[in-house]
Amino acid sequence: MKNYTYPNKHSVGKDKLLRFEALKSFSNVYEPVFREPFPIQGNWRSEVFQNENPIILELGCGKGEYSVGLGRKYPEKNFIGVDLKGNRIYIGAKDALETNLKNVAFLRTRIDFILDYFGEHEVDEIWLTFSDPQPNKARKRLSSPLFIDRYKKILKPGGIIHMKTDSDILFEYTLEQIEENKYDCLESTWDLYANLPEDLDQDTREIFHIQTYYEKLFSSRGYKIKYCKFKIS
Repeated sequence: MKNYTYPNKHSVGKDKLLRFEALKSFSNVYEPVFREPFPIQGNWRSEVFQNENPIILELGCGKGEYSVGLGRKYPEKNFIGVDLKGNRIYIGAKDALETNLKNVAFLRTRIDFILDYFGEHEVDEIWLTFSDPQPNKARKRLSSPLFIDRYKKILKPGGIIHMKTDSDILFEYTLEQIEENKYDCLESTWDLYANLPEDLDQDTREIFHIQTYYEKLFSSRGYKIKYCKFKIS
């Protein structure tokens, strides 16, 4: 296991390069070299987590609030946050290390290359948390056919995709994709917090109240939070 060091909170804000350098020593962060063999592909359970528990991805994880929050709540599951921006990943990775969350890891890469880093049916669930809505480039949305086809290869049969977003454009598009492609929509709401059932179990309620930086930001500005859960196979 790597030894890890990181700059204090005052120096971090002054120089992002310090965070990038710190990531190299973080034992829970993986930074593969583009197009070079990645030996952990297909071996995350045995090589990283050393268990046979389910694997859940947070794609476009940002600061990793969901990966860390879910990892803390579900020690019997493994969580991997995926994002390209190391300056953001640093926050979640540092938190996971300092609180000794052995079931949380981070992968620094573009989601476009996700097939290079996970094996067939290696993943149990995917979270899309406040993804870029790409208003002018539908093909680049993380719920577009281009990306769904990739998820099909790494998700186990019956694996679940969760989406949480403030974007009307992205949410409407995703619901259209679910309908057009006859995916199995398990849940859908245009106003998550206004429509939480009163009898919702506390466990699920706590999951929904894990909030990313962007969710807190958009909620404070009056945006409604949308949520859907669906299966693609």
